[in-house]
This record gives sequence, C-alpha cells and structure tokens, in this order.
Amino acid sequence: MTSPSPARQATSLFRARFGSRPALLASAPGRLNLLGEHTDYNGGPVLPCAIERRTAVAAGPAPGWAAVSALDGTLHALDPEAPGREHWTDYLTGVVRVLRQERLAPPGARLAVASTVPPGAGLASSAALCVAAAGALLALAGRRVAPRAVADLAYRAEHDEVGVRCGRMDQIIAALARPGSALLFETGGGRLDHVPLPGPLWVFETGVAHRLRAGEYNRRRSECETARLMLAERGFPVRHLADLRPDQLPRLEQALPPPWIRRVRHVILETARTRAAARALALRKLPELGRLLFEGHASLRDDYQSSCAEADLLVEAAARHGALGARLTGAGWGGAVIALLPEARALSIAAAMAGEFQARYGRAVAVWCSRAARGLEVRRVRDSAR
Repeated sequence: MTSPSPARQATSLFRARFGSRPALLASAPGRLNLLGEHTDYNGGPVLPCAIERRTAVAAGPAPGWAAVSALDGTLHALDPEAPGREHWTDYLTGVVRVLRQERLAPPGARLAVASTVPPGAGLASSAALCVAAAGALLALAGRRVAPRAVADLAYRAEHDEVGVRCGRMDQIIAALARPGSALLFETGGGRLDHVPLPGPLWVFETGVAHRLRAGEYNRRRSECETARLMLAERGFPVRHLADLRPDQLPRLEQALPPPWIRRVRHVILETARTRAAARALALRKLPELGRLLFEGHASLRDDYQSSCAEADLLVEAAARHGALGARLTGAGWGGAVIALLPEARALSIAAAMAGEFQARYGRAVAVWCSRAARGLEVRRVRDSAR
C-alpha cells in the first residue's frame, strides 16, 4: 500500500488542525545535482534536476501566523518579528519577512506542511519548503509572480533570513524544473538551458545528515573567497573562481599553497565537467556522463574534502559492480549518493551496492530512484487534494 502524497497529507493535516479546508495548495520538489557542486557560489554552472519527491504547503487566510508539520503534528505560532529559533519554522518566517519587505505578503496565514523529501540528505529539502511556502503565500495574497522571481524570494529567505550561505541553484530548480529535463544554470550570468535527462537516477541515502548553517560548508565558502583575494594579489584578478581556466592551473598551483589551491582546482575542473556533462546529455552519451560523475566525486573527496566514508564506499561499490557513474550529491559531509545505472542491470547493481554498505556499517541504506520531475505548482483546493 502506497503512502499518501504530500499534497493529500498537507490538506488532511490542515483540516485536522485548523478545522477547515485550505484555500490553496503549493508544492515544490527536492533536487538532485548531477554536477556542479560548490560552483554556484563561485560563479560557475550547475546541472540539477528536480525529483519526484516533493514538499507540499496547504495554506488558508488568518489574522495571524501559525504552522503545523506532518513530522510531529505540533501547532506552532509564528512570529515574523522574532529572531530565529534554530527550528524548521525559521524557514517559514524567513519567507514571510522577505515577502513583507516586497509588500507581497498576506496579512496572515495558517500553513500545513508535508514532505517526502528526506531532510539532511543533500536533496534541498529546505529549498523545497521555502519555494512551496513562497508560492502558497503569494497566491494567498493574490499576487502573480514569475517562477524565477519566486525562486529569488525563496533564496533570500534561506540565505538572508535563516542564514544558510547557499547559492541559488536549489531554489531555481525547485521553481523552474521541467519533467524529463535537467537544468544547466550558469550562475555567473544567469543563463538557463533545459537539457533532456532520459531514464531514472538512483539515490542511496548514506544516513549521515549534514547541517549547512555551521561547520565545513561555511568554512569552504570562506576559503574560496580567501583564495580569490589571494589570487588577485598574485596577478590573477577574477570576479569568480569559476572564471579561471583549466590551462591556468599549473601557474595557479605555483601561486597558492594548500588548502586554497585544492579548493580552486575543484572549482575550475568542476566547472568544465558540468558543461561537458550538459553536452553529453544533449547527445545522449550516458557513459560519458557517468565518467564525469566518477571524476566529480573524486574531486569532492580529494580536493574539496567534502565527502564522507559512507559515500566513498557507495561510489567505489558502484564502480566495482558496473555502474555508469556515481557521486555524492549536495553540499557534502553526508547526504546521498546518486548513481547512473545501466537499465538492464540496475536492480542487481543497486542490490550489490546496498549489500556492501550493510556489510560495512551494519545497517541498511535507503535506496530509491526518481525521474526528472516538474517544479513549483500552485492551485486552489476544491473538495480534495489529488
């Protein structure tokens, strides 16, 4: 028996906790990033796709603000004027504050949230929540805003208000994704190109959750900015690290000591890999895409030092058992591994990878697959949520 969709869950939860039918329902997907890890805040390209797992927000008008989540069913009063509480509701109050700044917010709202995007798995669960919440609240206020503008509002909520030093990739793909396509997003110039993504991607959750508001992620961002300033002092002035070219690496390696050269090398080569991956997809050269995935993981492991032992084991097992490619996806230090598997042997390869993980860590790895899915959807609620 399949579990209810997040849309049905959010609508049912709204009725149960608020005693009425919601006026609107918005949903946004999580995402997988094929390539382009840690390039978005360095001005380079990213290549994400939306997944079929989504976060839904049911919304109704109210004089004040309140929210409930299917995770615990607890009703929370929201105060957009109060400081953050290190709680999931900070993302909702962040969205409200940004909408208020732009005079786009309703006077108040009751919100019910349900999701099938696993939190802490590197699949952009927070961006899915912010984009869905922004879509719901804008509709509740009677505002029509283009999807790309919704993505920008959600980004500001997460980056400026909650304090996650993220790039714009997650919100862009959550708002603008098309079914059956990945999105090449050139973050330095803003260009967006949809490229076909045939077949499913397999996801292996390491079970190691990561937190983006503190620790290594913010440290890497600071290291990249320091490296850019150091290079400017040494005769390599660029606006973004991704503006540097692979043929400059020999000179750059003489100019920068570790760990900064490692971070720079990852950004330069990941930028080239990401554009090459988009070309491989356009030509349906899946083996070439797979090779780039393996190379991308090695770079995260060795140069960006953002992998973890569980992810390394899964990628190594994928290579041994015949996967076309695999790598850690998301910011790192935990999260999930994506694998591109040959269709005829996908189940057996996935089982072999899971078996090696079980043997090493004594616990099962969550395994599932997804095709490239649609972005933000907003609709009025009738008698039931589909």
